[in-house]
Order: sequence, then C-alpha cells, then structure tokens
Amino acid sequence: MVEDSVLEKFRNLDFMKMDRRTFIKAVGVLGASLFLQTYKNDMAKALAELPETKVVWLHGVMDSGCTISMLDGENPDIVEFLQLFNLNLMFQEVLMMQQGIFVDGELANTSELNSEILLEEILEHERGYILISEGAVANGPDGTGKYMMIGGVPYKEIYEKAARNASVIVAIGQCATHSGVNAAESEIDALLDHRGIAFTLQDPSKGIVDLLGIDTPVININGCPAHPDWVFLTIGAIALGKIRVPDDLPEVLDRWHRPKVFFPPDHTVHDNCPRRGYYDRGEFETTVGGPKCLWKLGCKGPYSHADCATRHWNGHLTFCPQAGSPCIGCVQPGFPDSTRPFFVEIEDAGIVGTNLDTIAGVAIGAGLLAAGAHALRRTVFKKPEEKEGTSGENVPEETGGRE
Repeated sequence: MVEDSVLEKFRNLDFMKMDRRTFIKAVGVLGASLFLQTYKNDMAKALAELPETKVVWLHGVMDSGCTISMLDGENPDIVEFLQLFNLNLMFQEVLMMQQGIFVDGELANTSELNSEILLEEILEHERGYILISEGAVANGPDGTGKYMMIGGVPYKEIYEKAARNASVIVAIGQCATHSGVNAAESEIDALLDHRGIAFTLQDPSKGIVDLLGIDTPVININGCPAHPDWVFLTIGAIALGKIRVPDDLPEVLDRWHRPKVFFPPDHTVHDNCPRRGYYDRGEFETTVGGPKCLWKLGCKGPYSHADCATRHWNGHLTFCPQAGSPCIGCVQPGFPDSTRPFFVEIEDAGIVGTNLDTIAGVAIGAGLLAAGAHALRRTVFKKPEEKEGTSGENVPEETGGRE
C-alpha cells in the first residue's frame, strides 16, 4: 500500500507543471486507481487545452485476451479511460457494432454499418493516430501473409498501411510484443511465420516492422494478457504529452521497448512476492495448495521483470503466486519457449543463470542456498544511476514501480 506521507507529497504536486520523470514516478507509485483519484480534476483541465487523440485498435493472430483484460479493468474501466484521456477510439472490431456484409437483409455499403469499409476509410484518410496492436502478424506462407485474411485481404497488408500512418505503435500482449505462443517451437511455426511487431520471440530482426521497413516507434506492453494499468497509463501519458514520442522513448523504455516503470530492469516479481519469506528460508512446496514458496513447482518469478506483485490483478487484489499458481514468466521476451515447462523447477540454473551447484559450495543448506542466490541476484542487477534531474519539485524517492 502507498504510505499516507508519500501520497500526500504527490497530492501537493502541480499536475500541470509535472515533468516526465515525476509523472512516471507518480504512475509507478500510485497505480492507475490512486493516480486518477489524485489528479482527475487536473487531468480534465489539461485535456481541455489539448485536442483529442485518435486511436486505431487492430487485432491480428490472437485470442482477444488483452481486449478482455482491458474490459475487466476498473478504476478506470475502459469507457472512463477513453473519456478521461479524451481518446477517440475510431476502430476496435471486438467492441464495434458495424459487423457483417448484410444488415436487415440489405447490403451494408457504408462505413456506418460495415466495419471493413470503415477501416478502409480510416487508413485512407487518417494520419498520426496511436495504433494499438493486439496479436501477431502472419507472414506465411512464403511471405504472402495469407494465413490471416480479412475481407479477402491479407492482414499483413492492412497492418502495413495502419502502421505507416500511425505516430506510435503500442503493442499489447505477448502475441503482439514478441509473437508469444504463435512463434513457439512446433512442426509448423516456420510455415505459419507469425511475427511480433518489433520482435519475434527475442529476435528484433524478425519483427514485422523491420521486415516491412516501417520506422514508426514501438512501445511494448508485455504479458499474456497485458495488465489494464500498463496499457491505460502508457496511452494516457502519450495523450497528455507527458511522454513525447519519439524523443523520450530511449529513457522511458528498456531494451525490449517496455516501459521501465512497469517492467523494472532491477526488479522482479520475486522481490515482493508474499511467499518470498519461505524462499529465503528454503521452504518449498512440492504439491499445489500450500502457502510456501513455489520455486520447485516451476515458479519463474525470479526471472520475470514486472510489477505484478505490487500492482496486483483482479481489481488490484491478487496475482498468480498469491492465488496459488507459479509465475509462468508471461512478460518475458522469449515466452513461452524460454519459460516452459511451466510447472517444472529449473534445476540447473540459479537466479542469474549460474549453476546452483556452484552457489551451493558457498551457501550450504536449502535456506542458505535460497538466500545466497537471492543476494547474488541483487548484486548483479544493481539499480542504474538516475540520469535526470527533477524540476525542483518535492518528489518521493524512486520506487521502481513498487508501492
């Protein structure tokens, strides 16, 4: 929970004068609900002076899980989110009414009734919108993209037009950020050739934007699915001008194009896990249902860089290990190949990839082994030095997204 003293410091800040660094601190510390409660009136005043931001939301190869995650968001919910940040959601086919070639037995030949015509008109006339990309882009077979067709046109061609006309691409969910399960090793993965937007698994040379020669900047919001806070606050920051695209992106994003405030390079799910005390004492569950550390059941929390353990899911109440499931590392670039089998302990690798037998030579016993490995991880992943100053405001110390 956010301490009252820290919350009071943020309440006393002038939102209109808040620089990027302070804004990101507030987002990380307060989370979406408290952030909006604290600055809702100030945001309304700021947006009154700014034009609306247009948004196009496309779905590629995916299961619409991220759309469902956004619909499950609360404080704000998706409608309030659009209103608060003055967003004009021009296209989102899962939520739209304009579906079907025929309406009441008549051909639907207008954009008001046919979403395919609407999208054609948007891509023909609109420029400078935020493109939300959900899902991978099919490149197969043989570079044609015909493994995903929309209205007789390869989605790859539609996506290229949309991406070239956008001011920024926000890829949400693992299918879009790194192609996720679509690119997982199988007998047909090369034939289907599903691509992430800027990466395919961990390879930037296989992202669809690189393949098509598109230079529109990309922001990745990882996760299977992505957390509503991560998506809403990132897009909100762009709409408010608190994150300038592309100028601020090198400082705001990590090497995987993820916002560091939500995916801290020096912080993992493991660090704030409520089961962490059991890990430090070397007390592990070997069957599901118990309260102890889930390491031996395959938990990937020590490898997964996200603020799940402090932000929480399901109305900010819980997250996977707290609910009894090992973390499966769904925010990591190589997911799922790099983290499976999900429910099997990685026996020969330590927290930083060191051999556990080597650590065991120094840290004798299960409890010391766990604590020693954790200490080694904290030594290797040192917190980077701050490169930016503040604008003279009274700002709480950096928390790396933790509350």
